[in-house]
Amino acid sequence: MTVIVHTSMSSLGWVCGGSIAVIQALQDVVTSKGTLVMPTHSANVSDPIKWENPPVPKSWWSTIREEMPAFDPELTPTFLMGCIAEAFRTFPDVKRSHHPTHSFAAWGKHRDTIVNEHSLNNGLGEKSPLAMVYKLNGYVLLLGVGYDNNTSMHLGEHRSKCLDTITNASPILEKGERVWKNYEELDYNDEMFPKIGEAFEGANRVNIGMVGSAESRLMSQPAIVDFTAEHICRYSKGYSGLT
Repeated sequence: MTVIVHTSMSSLGWVCGGSIAVIQALQDVVTSKGTLVMPTHSANVSDPIKWENPPVPKSWWSTIREEMPAFDPELTPTFLMGCIAEAFRTFPDVKRSHHPTHSFAAWGKHRDTIVNEHSLNNGLGEKSPLAMVYKLNGYVLLLGVGYDNNTSMHLGEHRSKCLDTITNASPILEKGERVWKNYEELDYNDEMFPKIGEAFEGANRVNIGMVGSAESRLMSQPAIVDFTAEHICRYSKGYSGLT
């Protein structure tokens, strides 16, 4: 399989070997003939004017913009992604895409295909690792997390064409030089994802089982992307029923 994995170490319970053991177990199952993908986002490598968790004083903004290191796929840590994703990005033969806030890391057969052409604009859209997983007829594994962590649903938001576009900015490296770069993305909203996921399970096959202490779900990535694209417009406008 090509599978994009979202994980919670705390939900799994105690694991001998911790995050390293979890990653190695996933690699053993998928094998190098498959592909393992994880989001390795770094939302804090961005314009501080948009920070909300927590916000910072306006008087700090210019200093932050001057001092923030440029995104580097080998050095920049993940931000609020959990210890498994953070460990995975450093694993041998894992490659990370170059998007400053919405990077993904991949290991296995289709690694380069998935991460090499990640567009700066619309980093969760049609020129993203999510779209490549879709083309490869991949799967999503929610390992102890809910649909609000199901990043593939953001590709459905792009395909729905009903969300507003906003501008963000990040420091990146261009020809070895640090530059601030503006880029476009959608005004993403994952608050609706749990309800859409609940409706999806009523109409599609989702394999549900326990991994350690964690209730986990395995599903077709194209199916959840298509379902999100079909329903999110009505639901975002207060539509109360999903069919």
